[in-house]
Amino acid sequence: MSIIRTAVPLVLLTGVLTGCAGLQKTDWPICAAVGGVTGAALGATESSAWAGGGALVVGGLAGAYCWVHGDGDEDGDGVPDSRDKCPHTPKGAQVDASGCPLPPPVVEEVVVVKEETIVVRDVHFHFDSAKLTEADKTKLNTIVTRLKQESASVQLRVTGHTDSVGKAAYNQKLSDKRAHSVVEYLIQSGIPRASFVSVTGAGASQPVADNKTTEGRAMNRRTEIQINR
Repeated sequence: MSIIRTAVPLVLLTGVLTGCAGLQKTDWPICAAVGGVTGAALGATESSAWAGGGALVVGGLAGAYCWVHGDGDEDGDGVPDSRDKCPHTPKGAQVDASGCPLPPPVVEEVVVVKEETIVVRDVHFHFDSAKLTEADKTKLNTIVTRLKQESASVQLRVTGHTDSVGKAAYNQKLSDKRAHSVVEYLIQSGIPRASFVSVTGAGASQPVADNKTTEGRAMNRRTEIQINR
């Protein structure tokens, strides 16, 4: 009887542990504990009748607990089936703690402005001249800093404009000279000459404000630098 009392619990314990491991149970430590306690208790029992019948009953309950409460991972996402709210996720998918696929990362789209125009105003030159003043150069230095960041990969078109005071032919020639004066300063300041694809004067033909007012004429006296990326 002592052999039966010792052997039966050991067989049951081995079966419970093997079943838990084979089924990839997350609760196998509890199963092992239940089986171990069962085996130890039965091994110490004096009654062979209890050792036989009790071993079958309690060992069976331990195995049933392991089967019911254990977890598999059918889709292999690392989340046990009992907690997997999104079973059958594709292989290799990134999932959260509930087993559901993570949302795709937000990719910020960089919008590149293909064409941009820098309008340079308050560049007054010397009176009736295309020569830049020191104040003009200081203002253009800000634009130089901007253009140096991308001048190697863009095309620049520079157009000079005047107000309507004076003869049209004169204003045309003056606006052209002033556009070239701005470009030469930009080149001397480090902007590649090859970046400039056109330099022209438009005279007073393209006003943006009313030439009848002082404020309007000031807005019309301008140089525009068009950036094409």
